[in-house]
Amino acid sequence: MANAEREERPERPAESDGTAHLFRALGKQIKVLRERAGMSQRELGIATHCGEDLISAMERGVRTPQPDFLDRVDDVLGAGGVLRAAMGEVREALAKARTRHPEWYRGYANLEAAALQLYDYNNQVVPGLLQTEAYARAIFAQWRPLLSEETIEKRIADRLDRQKVFEPWPSPTFHFILDESVLMRPIGGRDVHREQLQALLRFGRLRAVQLQLVPLDRTEQPSIDGPFTLITPKGKQQLAYLEIHTYPKLITDPEEVRVLAVRYGIMQSVALTPGESLATIEKMLGER
Repeated sequence: MANAEREERPERPAESDGTAHLFRALGKQIKVLRERAGMSQRELGIATHCGEDLISAMERGVRTPQPDFLDRVDDVLGAGGVLRAAMGEVREALAKARTRHPEWYRGYANLEAAALQLYDYNNQVVPGLLQTEAYARAIFAQWRPLLSEETIEKRIADRLDRQKVFEPWPSPTFHFILDESVLMRPIGGRDVHREQLQALLRFGRLRAVQLQLVPLDRTEQPSIDGPFTLITPKGKQQLAYLEIHTYPKLITDPEEVRVLAVRYGIMQSVALTPGESLATIEKMLGER
């Protein structure tokens, strides 16, 4: 993928906005706790679904430990909440960082950040806005042509940073329709898959979010063509966004947008209700 090769390497913490001391301190704490626990970097990587190189980079302060990693590693290392307590500061530091999406994606990313309404249909993978760190890592690690480790970490940080759109109040309106096959595909392995299902439950229970599943036994499927997003930015008409093999298409023509909106409406009608959809995910997790 030529676009990936042209991306600049991700900024180290020291190069971004003066928050290097935070990430260096966290890295040193992780290293001390890991050694106290008698674990190698490889063992910690396996336990937290990260690569050994990433653990090394975080301990050296040249990669940013993401909040959900701190949440996991706190338990693995028996830190007693010391690392988890820094999650808020890390989120704040990441929020100050410059947007570093691939050039081909930046136009849509800006629209998404300013959206009043967002409707997303996907029959391939969990939408980026709802992905966990481990799930996103599995997606990018399988990318072809292969992405460099630096590009993977950069993409993951950008993807997780997009989830800030759920934080404002009053919140934008979010609606997601997923084909049930997406939830049956254990991308990243059993543990990553389970964590992703749990994340879908959390997102689906947010007041501003509705999540619906289209069961595999439905005889109607008006969007076999693939995923698409309908987005209404502040002060603008509804737009549509498609992405095929990283080739993006932003649709502004009202008639073309209307066709996709009609498709989305039909998908809503054949999908399970939001309550039924969450119950289905709970059953997949063995919680019902």
